[in-house]
Amino acid sequence: MNTLNKILIIGGGIGGLSTALSLHRKGIPCEVVELRRAWDVYHVGIGVSGNFLRALSVLGVADKALAAGFTFHGMVVCDVAGRELVRAPSARLSGENGQEFPGDLGLTRPALHEILTREVQSLGIPVRVGVTFTEIDDRGDHVAVSFTDGSRSDYALVVGADGAYSKVRSQLYGDRYVPRFTGQGVWRYNVKRPPDCDWGHIHKGKPGGAAGYLPLTQDTMYVFHVGAEPGNPRFPEDTLAEELRHRLEGFGGRIPAIREQIVDSRLVVYRPLETCLVRERWFKGRVMVLGDAAHSATPHVGQGAAMAVEDAVVLGEELSLGTSVPDALERFWTRRYDRVLFVAGSSIQLGEWEQHPTPDANPPALMLQVFQRVAEPI
Repeated sequence: MNTLNKILIIGGGIGGLSTALSLHRKGIPCEVVELRRAWDVYHVGIGVSGNFLRALSVLGVADKALAAGFTFHGMVVCDVAGRELVRAPSARLSGENGQEFPGDLGLTRPALHEILTREVQSLGIPVRVGVTFTEIDDRGDHVAVSFTDGSRSDYALVVGADGAYSKVRSQLYGDRYVPRFTGQGVWRYNVKRPPDCDWGHIHKGKPGGAAGYLPLTQDTMYVFHVGAEPGNPRFPEDTLAEELRHRLEGFGGRIPAIREQIVDSRLVVYRPLETCLVRERWFKGRVMVLGDAAHSATPHVGQGAAMAVEDAVVLGEELSLGTSVPDALERFWTRRYDRVLFVAGSSIQLGEWEQHPTPDANPPALMLQVFQRVAEPI
């Protein structure tokens, strides 16, 4: 049993739950607080790569993610009309003990959330929902935390995994790091999957962005549109289906048939694309941030969830070595910073090129560099 005193994780999303699993499997006591009482996620899909599954395997849940999702063969890049330009098959990724993982998997966010929450609950990791911190007081040899339910406790370390609008990050850095609108927004909607749709597709050629679809399960896939949204507009909820259908006009291939399925505005998820990269150490003393709280980016390379889960794995590894917490955090940050900033920065760059093409822009080459980088050990 690791002798490190208990660790507090603030935030019960992908990063927070993965951190809880990582610490628990290293014998490090931890607990989670999550502000939302409902503790649910919006019903859209995500596409993930082999490095995400490799990291999940360390947490013991990769097989469950594979069972809940749909392994597809790779990505097909098309022009606006739907004519195939490039077909990029998935490359399998080797993990520990020679285990191999598919290069591309689609699954719904609720399915991933359920896998992580059930695993946390089955292991008896304490989780309090509807609770967050009111004060974090780093006293050098421990952190004293007061909570919104009136309780108070001491911890060896506080981990802020509370998302892009992280309150823990604000406590550490003030207003130096705040989410910035990139000029684009992403629209998503789940639809029926035709039986022969076993590749992801992305349609390029319209100024400002792209559209496409990815398989999620045997029965479903999701359609997406990433494009320029000048002025960062907000839309009445009852108009979202109409707005998404409008943005998919002019695309060919399967997309016209998919457009006809977009009828329920309540099931459309729209998010303005915002980024926030902490370009210094992700910790001060015994308080740190990870996942989107440290490096929220855009979805152009599909690595947001993977980077958060990798953070969790590396943190567990470094804290389990028995050295001081500050030394462990320094090693964690050294291992993660360059890798994460390259991946996140590349994603942001791809969005910039979609909006403002330059003569030297080479999205395929940059994407290849990202895939090569994330295939490396963490």
